[in-house]
Amino acid sequence: MADRYGDDVLSGDWRAAGRRRAREVEAQTGMVLEDVETGWVGAAIAIEKSGGMHVVHLEDRRGKVKAFRLGPGFLVDGEPVTLTPPKAAGRAALAQARQASSRTASGSVAVQGAAARVAVGSRIFVEGRHDAELVEKVWGHDLRVEGVVVEMLDGVDDLAGAIRDFAPTPDRRMGVLVDHLVPGSKESRIVAEAARVDPSNVLVVGHPFVDVWQSVRPERLGMEQWPQVPRSVEWKRGICAHLGWPHEDQADIARAWQRILAQVSSYTDLEPALLGRVEELIDFVTAP
Repeated sequence: MADRYGDDVLSGDWRAAGRRRAREVEAQTGMVLEDVETGWVGAAIAIEKSGGMHVVHLEDRRGKVKAFRLGPGFLVDGEPVTLTPPKAAGRAALAQARQASSRTASGSVAVQGAAARVAVGSRIFVEGRHDAELVEKVWGHDLRVEGVVVEMLDGVDDLAGAIRDFAPTPDRRMGVLVDHLVPGSKESRIVAEAARVDPSNVLVVGHPFVDVWQSVRPERLGMEQWPQVPRSVEWKRGICAHLGWPHEDQADIARAWQRILAQVSSYTDLEPALLGRVEELIDFVTAP
């Protein structure tokens, strides 16, 4: 006798009803993926083995990069997929692509396996800690290969005195990066005076930004442009207030800078007006 009610509706995997089955897809650079759990959408820019597991690095439309473990939980064109590691041929192609495109954060070709060179006599000086940390993050590899050390001046009010103390020579050159070096500024007058101390073995260049914070592209922080801060307000505190960040004391300012610095992964996150000046200094202090 036929069962007019059919099979037990609770038998089997009832939770999977209507759910599309994920197909396996070999991870490849260039594919656009969405992580289901976080909603992160980005282009795969690297696939590698890290900490015993395979991960894919996804770059979103703002240039931010995040790593995800390969496996289920991804969408490709709205379809669920399970990402699998590249096969042997794919791994070889990835290795070749990584080698061909191995670049430092500054965009130069990375020198693989090179130990840091013993420091040479020439130096690059910057105004403060934030300048030094930014230069290190983007140009650190290049400078270690060349053996060039970055030092802090703690301001440029006595730049002429700093040059005399350093006592530059043709084999011991001095490069200086100055904030807010624009016509008519206090910094422009200081630099003009300092240039007379040693015009041949010292190169002083500057960027137009009020502070090195401003050399980070504003879109990296979700802004269209850096805001105008009234002269009556300390600039960094004004920026923090605009971004809705704490700014009561120096610890708040330090944390704010770390948040900004975290958005910088390469030269593409910085304004050309700073990039050109730092490259100019490196060329000057490393010239034969």
